[in-house]
Amino acid sequence: MKTAPSISSPTTARELRDGVALMVVAMLILPGIDAIAKGLAGSVPAGQIAWVRLVLQTLLLLPFGLRAGGLRIAGPLWPHMARGFLIAATTVMFFSAVAHLPLADAISIFFVSPLLLTLLSAAFLDEPIGWRRSLAVLAGFGGALLIVRPSFAVFGAAALLPLGSAVTFALYMVLTRRLARDGTAAGAVAMQFHAGLFGALAMTGALLLGPVTGAPVLALVMPDAAEWGWLFLLGVIATGGHVLVVLAVRRIGAGLIAPFQYLEIVSATTLGLVVFGDFPDATTWLGVAIIVASGLFVYYRERKLALAP
Repeated sequence: MKTAPSISSPTTARELRDGVALMVVAMLILPGIDAIAKGLAGSVPAGQIAWVRLVLQTLLLLPFGLRAGGLRIAGPLWPHMARGFLIAATTVMFFSAVAHLPLADAISIFFVSPLLLTLLSAAFLDEPIGWRRSLAVLAGFGGALLIVRPSFAVFGAAALLPLGSAVTFALYMVLTRRLARDGTAAGAVAMQFHAGLFGALAMTGALLLGPVTGAPVLALVMPDAAEWGWLFLLGVIATGGHVLVVLAVRRIGAGLIAPFQYLEIVSATTLGLVVFGDFPDATTWLGVAIIVASGLFVYYRERKLALAP
């Protein structure tokens, strides 16, 4: 979802327009992944949904991965394996979360991930963080707590799953930044392919151990024809949405896409209302506003510092 900041300007007004249009479309369709996962939650376990999503991502990106550098991995293998494990854990936890929470609540809580990434990058990548961004991160966590507290009273520990997925996704992005910094990746598409591949392998192992652990989330069922159709659509939306993000970044630069990512909350709220009859209350909207404002301020500060001499 997120990428390391990269400041580049579109060369033409048409590139700017096309890049923004691609990003808007991506952010409006990506919550469809979570809506399908929520709709299937009553019959297909979250672990199996995550497995299908990662396998399809791997298969659909295979031709692009071959063109971007083949199956070879430069440098050590463990960061790529760790990224796969982390994206698998993120997917399982988030799909488990949307099975219980309204879509808008889950996605809004998950959006503390960029704030966590700011802290983790300072800790593990020696990227400086000033007091302004530190306060913005704390404010964002406060906004997340406003959403989590009433949700915890209703849904119990499931309300913490979006926070858990935000942590694992932030760690995933730290490794992504490290690989990009060290120049050990063949390209963005190849990195995404390897993440899907190792994530699918991790989920395969987890599902094979499911009967031993007895964890409901790792149970195996045989979906019917309609459910297979929805699972395939989920994989197509996930892969296609992220390809649109890549195409947008090529036109307007990663440093300009951050504000548009919050459109996911609008799309998730709309889907939640139309499909599931869920609509955030006033406290949730306050938490959403704080998280979005904190994220935009962090984005503003990082962009300002990146553009400074």
